[in-house]
Amino acid sequence: MNRVQSWVAHRLHTLHGCTEQVVREQDWRDDHLAIVLDALSDTQKWQQLETALNQRLIRIYQLKPQRVRLDSTTTSGYWTVSEEGLFQFGYSKDHRPDLPQLKVMLSALDPLGLPVATQVVAGASADDPLYIPAIQQVSASLDAHGLLYVGDCKMAALHTRAFLHAQQDYYLCPLAASHLPDERLAAYVQSAWAGEHSLMDVWRTDAEGKAELIAQGYEQTVALHDEVDGQPISWSERRLIVRSIQQAEASTSALYTRLAKAQAAVAQLNEHKQGKRRYCDADSLRQAVQVILKKHRVEGLLRLRIDEQVEERVVRAYGKRPASVRVERMVSVQTEVDETAVQEATRLFGWRVYATNHPDEGLPLSQAVLAYREEYLVERGFGRLKGKPLSLSPMYVHSDQRATGLIRLLSLGLRILTLLEFCARQHLADRHETLPGLYAGNPKRTTSRPTAEALLRAFQPIHLSVVTIGQQLHLHVTPLSALQMHILSLLNISPAIYDRLSTAFLEPP
Repeated sequence: MNRVQSWVAHRLHTLHGCTEQVVREQDWRDDHLAIVLDALSDTQKWQQLETALNQRLIRIYQLKPQRVRLDSTTTSGYWTVSEEGLFQFGYSKDHRPDLPQLKVMLSALDPLGLPVATQVVAGASADDPLYIPAIQQVSASLDAHGLLYVGDCKMAALHTRAFLHAQQDYYLCPLAASHLPDERLAAYVQSAWAGEHSLMDVWRTDAEGKAELIAQGYEQTVALHDEVDGQPISWSERRLIVRSIQQAEASTSALYTRLAKAQAAVAQLNEHKQGKRRYCDADSLRQAVQVILKKHRVEGLLRLRIDEQVEERVVRAYGKRPASVRVERMVSVQTEVDETAVQEATRLFGWRVYATNHPDEGLPLSQAVLAYREEYLVERGFGRLKGKPLSLSPMYVHSDQRATGLIRLLSLGLRILTLLEFCARQHLADRHETLPGLYAGNPKRTTSRPTAEALLRAFQPIHLSVVTIGQQLHLHVTPLSALQMHILSLLNISPAIYDRLSTAFLEPP
């Protein structure tokens, strides 16, 4: 917060001209900004603001809510942990388990990734219980049902799925091992390999317009039962048993790499040199081999052959000790890849089971797989929230309410970035155009999917010069380039916003 005042001090004329309000440097002191964060921390008022904002954005941008993605992230800092506070130790998605953290649950609207609900909870909170409150907040904010909620396996708790079905919404999420035992998954996979079901291909078009086979799968229907608010709920769930081609190939390649490393490590057990243990019995050697196989996760995939040898070694005479013959028993091990076992293991690679209550007519298997694979949309929002564009991490505020207010404030900034990007891409698609000039060093390179960050960087050379001569104030704005004019047209923004900075506003008092 302490950097905002100096930033405003250098832009008083611009802020005054754009807002048509009196802008004073002292109004942007860190203690004044803290009052803003305190106000945003009021949950009731924030939800009212968020609801009104969502409904206005949906109306203005003519959005048609159909799909909502939910996910959580954590942000850590050097905070003091209190028993009831937000800052707690927990599973860190930032790979900093040594630092206290808080957790942010974000609900984003497809296809643009627009945030519609933001929750801030303690860093030790489990993810599973966060989904129903988030869904309730989205439903109240959008005032709509029949939406498809997409989440990861933590959204797959049976009660969460039952809740969504009870309120006439849909879900799409993968089932974790806690919801689908390994034996059941193996049975699904065996059924596919046995040819009991015809597999449907899932194709995706890449950036160059080429069709790529990314997955295959089939589906089954199961009956589920649960209780919501004391009322029994029954419904039919579609289980989509899907094999990712790329993941299966990557897992197979990784397995053969582990097998090679395991064989090399086992072969070293046979080396006889100074300082290296020599195995004289089969049991101790077999135990050493099993440790290696477990380390490389290849148990049962290598055939072992242990050979025992008896060697006679002549011990030379030394001093009064006469020469003698020493008999030593040595054992060695040879390994061979069990191709049959490896083939059986690789059959399980790449398979995942998705669950949904959405009818097949509106969400066939191929569309369901593609819909889930766009989970990066909400992850991208987290990247912006925590990364350079919005810089939530590292967080320097130390009170719970100001940390909550800051995250909510930054979620408004995330909405702006999302809408900038959505508008530009939508207009380029409608006009069948691409946008050149955004890439440094390659001005002829074009794109049909510019990022909001790249669009904003294109305006960095804009300067407002303010010169006072006597009693007269002279203002000059850098003329807009063709690229900047093109971007403004994509965003439906009139260039007059820049003209008025130099012609139609007075110096703030």
